[in-house]
Amino acid sequence: MTSRAARPIGTVTRGTTNPNRLRRMDRWIAAAHGPELRRAPDPVAVDLGYGAAPWTAVELLGRLRTVAPHARVVGIEIDPARVQAARPYEREGLTFRHGGFEIPLPQRPLLIRAANVLRQYDEEQVAAVWERLCARLAPAAGPSRGGLLVEGTCDEIGRRHVWVALGPEGPRTVTFATRLGSLERPSDLAERLPKALIHRNVPGEPVHAFLRDFDRAWAAAAPYASYGARQRWMRTVRDLTADWPVTDGPVRWRQGEVTVRWDALAPGR
Repeated sequence: MTSRAARPIGTVTRGTTNPNRLRRMDRWIAAAHGPELRRAPDPVAVDLGYGAAPWTAVELLGRLRTVAPHARVVGIEIDPARVQAARPYEREGLTFRHGGFEIPLPQRPLLIRAANVLRQYDEEQVAAVWERLCARLAPAAGPSRGGLLVEGTCDEIGRRHVWVALGPEGPRTVTFATRLGSLERPSDLAERLPKALIHRNVPGEPVHAFLRDFDRAWAAAAPYASYGARQRWMRTVRDLTADWPVTDGPVRWRQGEVTVRWDALAPGR
């Protein structure tokens, strides 16, 4: 008598996706996590919930291989029809599997990217999903901090992103990233806050205070707009560092990014 395979954990997403949608997130991952990927003998990355078309998994492989030539990507989808549709795109270093938050792989991956997956879940469910996914990451050992979970949200064409980076120990940072030409004020990014934060953008919550200070610094940096949106953004972020624990520097700011420690924005601080 054979046992039936365990049912994947999670729910089917809408599956909407577009080519190049996750480029900002991918470039940040390559820069921030590239050293860990290069050090690993078999660096496996997961594109969790890649959607109705496999573009994001295909692109993730290409971007990771610019910093870690031996990286492999596994696309995992809870909808078996989407897995079958993606199979023709498999090649060396890229495969697709049916599954969910249980991450059905024999080894613990060094990266799990879950973009636009938790938007349909309740805020109360997020902590349990994070805990489950972090438990599947490669553990910290020696000089390695272990695997990385990147969970967040972006708009349909990838102009605006916000994501949380988590290690095996839990959340580490929050990154805000945007195409600067599309931005009127930094708080425009509030609509892309991940599920753990989006309902916390109210007075009295740290993320609300951060976005308020971000807008104020942006307004104060208005004279720099004559040099371009990039220079205004960089001056804004530099001013933010006086009161907020920004973890990156001008190289990333030039890309329209800023990364802040999670504990500064965590709900109920």
